Amino acid sequence: MRDPAVSATPGATVWLTGLSGAGKSTIAEALAEQLRAEDRRVEVLDGDVLRQGISQGLGFSREDRDTHVRRAGFVASLLSRNGVLTLVPVIAPYAESRAAVRERHASDGTTYVEVYLSTPVEECRRRDVKGLYAQADAGAITPMTGAGDPYEPPTDPDLTIDTTGRELSDVVHGLRTLLHEKGLL
Repeated sequence: MRDPAVSATPGATVWLTGLSGAGKSTIAEALAEQLRAEDRRVEVLDGDVLRQGISQGLGFSREDRDTHVRRAGFVASLLSRNGVLTLVPVIAPYAESRAAVRERHASDGTTYVEVYLSTPVEECRRRDVKGLYAQADAGAITPMTGAGDPYEPPTDPDLTIDTTGRELSDVVHGLRTLLHEKGLL
């Protein structure tokens, strides 16, 4: 049974943005696992998973990417205003679409926290967990953020983390510290 004091924790959206391979999903899932163990209400809206559902059929043009980001932001806002800490690991390469998500949260009266994983493209390419950079280099994926298609880094994120050489536990601890400082944990 859920502790009523825990369920009263405010909802918020924590948007993790950065290149493919920066660690967005890994960090979100590790944090979510910890929070669930503490009986907190948390959901992960992974960009790849959302593309199989609410963004099915969208490609990777700028317009399609913006649509995908806005859809993810809409769902995150709904969850957040209902007391769920919503972790959103989505590349979201364009500043304008991230700003639209931030504005939606402000107009809904929900908290939006932006975390920029500033891991350099060289490190992301080295990791290439999904093989996307290799496919992009072979011409099988176009356009791809970080491999010919631009990524506009956030100018004023709440937290910036370069995951190069960092232990996952340290990165998650840093994110938890930020959420504590904002009164979200």
